[in-house]
Amino acid sequence: MKNIRTLTLILGAISFIIVIGGAVYEHLAIVPVWTSAVPASLSMMQGEYAITPTRFWMPIHPVTLLLLILGLFANWRSGARNFIIVALVGYVMVLLVTFLFFVPELMALTQTAYSTTVDADLTRRAKNWEVYSLIRLCFLILLAVVLLFGVAKVSEQKA
Repeated sequence: MKNIRTLTLILGAISFIIVIGGAVYEHLAIVPVWTSAVPASLSMMQGEYAITPTRFWMPIHPVTLLLLILGLFANWRSGARNFIIVALVGYVMVLLVTFLFFVPELMALTQTAYSTTVDADLTRRAKNWEVYSLIRLCFLILLAVVLLFGVAKVSEQKA
């Protein structure tokens, strides 16, 4: 039973860290490009050959939630429980804010009709979105640290 408990939590942590990896990649490689000169910089987000980050984001969140919930149930009577709860509740909060603010603003910005001119107001909104998204990423990293302390707690109890 201890192996299942540890395995479920490790899988949840891996999935959570994959979410962070995707966000870090986007913030290093994609976000600076599309936010640089909206709407002229939106060509990567539009048209027949547009990138489609939703292919990653749509499945990873439910999988991560499921694995974290399984990890919580499997470790309910362990010292890791509170660490998992903090990470899970924080992640749900991030997903709610993402659904209520980040996705609508992202859609509004990236679905703006392409133009070779730069709109200063749209570019400012895009840059603000980027800053807020980086804050969200830092919060996710903090939650991952909390979750990894939970994994360490399970490992301590095993020894």
